[in-house]
Amino acid sequence: MGNSERNTTVNHQVRLAARPTGTPGPEVWEHTTEPVPVPGPGRLVVRVSHISLDPAMRGWMNAGRSYVPPVEIGAVMRALGLGEVVASEHPDFAVGDVVTGIFGVQSHAESDGSGLQKVAPTGDVPPERYLALLGMTGMTAYFGLFDVGALAEGETVVVSGAAGAVGSVVGQLAKIKGCRVVGIAGGPEKCAWLVDELGFDAAIDYRTEDVRKALRSAAPDGIDVYFDNVGGEILDAALTRLRRGARVVICGSISTYNATEPPPGPSNYMSLLVNRARMEGFVVFDYADRYGEAAAELSGWLAQGRIRSREDVVDGTVDDFPDVLLRLFRGENTGKLVLRLTG
Repeated sequence: MGNSERNTTVNHQVRLAARPTGTPGPEVWEHTTEPVPVPGPGRLVVRVSHISLDPAMRGWMNAGRSYVPPVEIGAVMRALGLGEVVASEHPDFAVGDVVTGIFGVQSHAESDGSGLQKVAPTGDVPPERYLALLGMTGMTAYFGLFDVGALAEGETVVVSGAAGAVGSVVGQLAKIKGCRVVGIAGGPEKCAWLVDELGFDAAIDYRTEDVRKALRSAAPDGIDVYFDNVGGEILDAALTRLRRGARVVICGSISTYNATEPPPGPSNYMSLLVNRARMEGFVVFDYADRYGEAAAELSGWLAQGRIRSREDVVDGTVDDFPDVLLRLFRGENTGKLVLRLTG
């Protein structure tokens, strides 16, 4: 065995015990332990320090066809994470390397190195940022807005879930490109953050405002790009404000993820025909061969102070994951939600 940490610790895990109906409760999860693995040839072990919590996790729990296979019953819950290599028999990874990858909800993960990315956190870049702006969150915003949304300078962009991880980055990227940006979020604090700190031109509080009416005021000339993270009634309202040639980017639909009945489709979809618009979904994994391009641009804008990254970090243990996950569906997080393992 090569450079390694002595195998004396326990691997704590959260596994999927049952398919959830509605919001995932305690009965959905099983908390397990097993010995930390010892890597064989070509493999390595990572001690996970940060776990990414993402709305997409809710879809991964469901059976059926999707863009990735569902998490199987009894399997460790799928999750992106960041951690340090503590044992390695892999020629490309040494003990002490900090890496990101799909490690699952567990304190230690074994890997063959596939899909892992080395990162180098510094005093100016905290580790959790590599799960946020400099990770999948930033990639999703970048490719969704620029490639799928085909953004052009000076357009009007509306973002739902705008105070969340992806939405907050989308709005800032659109401002960098000289666009008018309107964010839709829940609560006065989030709306104030979007306008006062991130530079959005306007924010709509869907909890207290009539979104359809507010969009007429905030985007009087219509919407060129609508970046949708929530679906449901807000998507329907945005469809009524499309300009000719508009693009609707479907990134997520968090308002429907815990529905116990199939949600209705958008009733205003004929606006796509009238306005010669298009609505397109995407999966960020399809852009994996271009992550370096996005990371370079995002890092540059961050260094220039043209974009901000906000991480909502919760300290806890692997066993806290089920409760922290629910913060997403209650709208309690601002920015990227991350569980930092402190024990």
